[in-house]
Amino acid sequence: MKLAAMRSIGTARGWRSEEDAADFEQEIIDQYALAMAAAGLSDGYIAQSRAVVFEFRHHLDVPLWQARPSDADAFLAGLRRAGLAVTTRASKAGAIAQFYDFAIARYQGDINALTEWVIEQPIDEYNRQSGSSLGKVRVPPSDSEIDRLFGGWAASLQDERRYLPAARNYFAASLWRRVGVRITESTKLDIRDWRPDLGALGKLHVRFGKGSRGRGSKQRLVPAINGADKLIDWWLGDVRHRFGPDWDDPDAPMIPSERFDHELGRSWRASDDVLRRGLARATERFLPAWAGGRMTPHVLRHYCASSLYLAGMDLKALQELLGHQWLATTTQYIHVPGEHVEDSWMQANQRLEDRFEGMTTR
Repeated sequence: MKLAAMRSIGTARGWRSEEDAADFEQEIIDQYALAMAAAGLSDGYIAQSRAVVFEFRHHLDVPLWQARPSDADAFLAGLRRAGLAVTTRASKAGAIAQFYDFAIARYQGDINALTEWVIEQPIDEYNRQSGSSLGKVRVPPSDSEIDRLFGGWAASLQDERRYLPAARNYFAASLWRRVGVRITESTKLDIRDWRPDLGALGKLHVRFGKGSRGRGSKQRLVPAINGADKLIDWWLGDVRHRFGPDWDDPDAPMIPSERFDHELGRSWRASDDVLRRGLARATERFLPAWAGGRMTPHVLRHYCASSLYLAGMDLKALQELLGHQWLATTTQYIHVPGEHVEDSWMQANQRLEDRFEGMTTR
């Protein structure tokens, strides 16, 4: 991506025409793009962010530095009337907010010196979009429901007319349930990514984890806890070789399609859609109360986080397991039963009583 040549705006200067003001406005946007490039963000992300800023500018009747929250209100309301999804509106609102954070932090003084105007953030707590999760709290199923789903699913495999895809779908869903990998992370795993030599139980090398803000993939090592080691041993030892002769190729997909590429000598990767449909069919059969789209790979990821937390895993360890950048994100994955607060309170009081009793008997 090429950036325009820019003058320094560190020193305030006047202008003699509207064209000078437009050049100054363009200069700030280009400086913003340069800062994103310096931060290592992808060209695609930078281009998309710039496009949103220009879209917002075209909506305004005033320069960018004169925009007010009411202008953002009208812009976002127009997007909603146009039928744009809440996720799209949230993305655009975030891009606008990020640009104004930059302009305020770096160039508020220059803008005020040139225009006598105080720039402010037009995206505030009232018009900030809630995102796609609005009204869709992913409270996971209970332990007994999960046991019913996966217990019935596992018992049915030997009777399946098409055993291999059924076993593959079960394996993928079990990974989501046990170690919380994302569906896109699981479909991009290669056989080489299973590292039984690492740690006490072995680790999965997730090479295509979800990055943040256009920074590309984020790698992490996922320990094969919660029975994942035995699950992977079963898959690679008893099932994977039946998909084709690529079972000993380190670069072959761990979760393959039934299609085989004879030119490459390896199986195709199973798609996200195929695995989602497999989970949906199993849910309809063994846990019908969760059918109709309620049970998803991401719900199983929430279940994994909640069950491991209730089993005693601390939040920092969960953050590393799930691949979250922020601990606050991890806390949103924790769903505990109502009695958990009371139980924790009683346990804490019991520990205090035990400690006090030990002190008085010395």
